[in-house]
Amino acid sequence: MKLYPLFLLMAAATVFSPGPGVVMTLTNALRYGMRGTFGGILGIAFGALIVAAISATSVGVILAASATAFTALKLLGAAYLIFLGIKLWRAPAFRFTEGNTQEVSFKKRFLEGLSLQMTNPKAIFFFLSIFPQFIDPAMSYGLQFAVLVMTYSSLIVIIHSSYAIFANRAKSWLTSEKGGSYMNKIGAATFVFFGCALAGAKRAV
Repeated sequence: MKLYPLFLLMAAATVFSPGPGVVMTLTNALRYGMRGTFGGILGIAFGALIVAAISATSVGVILAASATAFTALKLLGAAYLIFLGIKLWRAPAFRFTEGNTQEVSFKKRFLEGLSLQMTNPKAIFFFLSIFPQFIDPAMSYGLQFAVLVMTYSSLIVIIHSSYAIFANRAKSWLTSEKGGSYMNKIGAATFVFFGCALAGAKRAV
């Protein structure tokens, strides 16, 4: 996997960028504290494993397709990332509120995170159109797929846990309009940057 470092950076940027999962983690942290985020975070990570498993067959088909089809799919993925960046840049600032502090069960938060990730177009599109170019056809498909999927899920746990810690230390800033606006701008910039990087990346041979 010659492009693994790029995959690591791109996956981290995708997980880090503001979206439904990040909003859920930050909201849970503000409402229930650090311990109250674990169920949702693990649910999101497990959902990523399921989405990846479902897309495995499609990824295999893509790898067997022509170079032209692969390039078209890669450019489509790059365009999608840039589109997300522009959309996020122009979107109203996220507004996080502390809300109700009533405790919610671990199981309920896990299921909320799982269902959110299963219907998250960002995760689905990542595995179906961006994922394939990081797999070397000359190497074991199953092993590479497992490494990349576990990397992605591990990044979810690490980055979302970092978000939860950050939320508890920056409540006043996060709940301000300025804080939400900065979150948008940072996420938008990372999407556009890695969209451009994806468009120029070479397929592993």
